[in-house]
Amino acid sequence: MPPRKLPRHLVWLESFAAAVESGSIEGAAEHLGVARSVVSEHIRALEETLADGQPLLERGPGRRLQLTARGEKLYEGTQTPLHQLDLKRLRDLASAEASLRLGLNPTLSNFLLAGIAGDVAQADIKLEVSFGGTFELVRQVQTRQLDLAVDFTPLPPHRGVESESLLHLPFVVLAGPGSELSSRHGARRTLHVRDLQGQPFVDWQREDPYGSANSARFAAHDVTVREVSRVQSFLHLFDLLRAYRACAIAPDLRLLRSFPEDLSVWPLREEQPQFVEVVTLRPSGGPGSEAAQLVLGGLRQRLASKRRKIE
Repeated sequence: MPPRKLPRHLVWLESFAAAVESGSIEGAAEHLGVARSVVSEHIRALEETLADGQPLLERGPGRRLQLTARGEKLYEGTQTPLHQLDLKRLRDLASAEASLRLGLNPTLSNFLLAGIAGDVAQADIKLEVSFGGTFELVRQVQTRQLDLAVDFTPLPPHRGVESESLLHLPFVVLAGPGSELSSRHGARRTLHVRDLQGQPFVDWQREDPYGSANSARFAAHDVTVREVSRVQSFLHLFDLLRAYRACAIAPDLRLLRSFPEDLSVWPLREEQPQFVEVVTLRPSGGPGSEAAQLVLGGLRQRLASKRRKIE
């Protein structure tokens, strides 16, 4: 099989990355086994195509090449898998326009995206939003496909990712209208796992860590529930609780937004209370872009304000 031929823009990008890493055109040429003029032509082509002819590299102290602001954004993007690096993606990276690539847990997007979008739009920053599960978000931050992600814990083991906890969420029991649990315990202030004995129950998917946590709770207290459904996201949980007149154990999201009024809610009383955290993830190695810092600041402020109101 003949060797795969890279698209022209990726050949240019290879010369650019080699010049950055070696510190000189000559070093890049030696590393790639081409003439010095070839590396120079590739970098000029990249500047013309992506940056309106503006330089991506400039001479620094000791004549060593160093990145311009545009070049720095572009070089960070070279850590992205090759199939992600089409010309549109590279133009975005090399643009002088401020931008933010944001990844969100689908449930959290329902609670947090409006505030984030408001902050970013007010600052005239281009926002690219994607959604994914925990493993996908961590992988995309590791490979620098995302500048920032917001997710729930628990997180898989990861390298090259910095996380910051924004909020601790205890667990609650939820029940749909007309459920036996609501009729029997509506006046109670808290519930224990034992109170769910024999109840119709909506659990999380087995690969979801919350489902495993529920199984451990029931086993520890010799409780048996009647599982009527499984769910992957809070976005679908409420409808299932209503349809089956069932109950569930879930993180307490009232610090983010109120639960629907027709659902009954009790704090879950546990001998060893468990918590879920809302966390941000970003590539390690620095404070992150100004856009990421802006979003983080807005999130911290809004969540702290909600926490004070609840307390």
